[in-house]
Amino acid sequence: MGIAALVTWLITAAGGFVMLGTWITRGGHRPGSGSRLAPGLVFGHFALAAIGLVLWIAYLVVDNDVLAWVAFGLLLPVALLGFTMLARWIPARRSGTAESRFPVPVVLGHGVFAAATLVLAALAALGVGGR
Repeated sequence: MGIAALVTWLITAAGGFVMLGTWITRGGHRPGSGSRLAPGLVFGHFALAAIGLVLWIAYLVVDNDVLAWVAFGLLLPVALLGFTMLARWIPARRSGTAESRFPVPVVLGHGVFAAATLVLAALAALGVGGR
């Protein structure tokens, strides 16, 4: 389960990088851009997810259950921030803002793989199916 969670986490991160790159390139992070996604929200989501991923990799390397639980614990606020961004993105899809340029399949895939990561990380932390 641990490796499966890593794979889904990496796929989720790839989609996140596409959206982050689009948002930054289109100026979403600049004051007055009209973006519905505040920089603190976007970068907070990114930072917590990245820290969690690093901790998950460390868990897989050293087999320390505490690291698995801390990484999983970080996924909870990451998910809440992600749902917040999704709720702000939906009405902005046709607004001409930076986030309106996100490819819909990438947004959907990011969400599906994020949900799978959350479930797989929980199962791995619980010891289901081995690392």
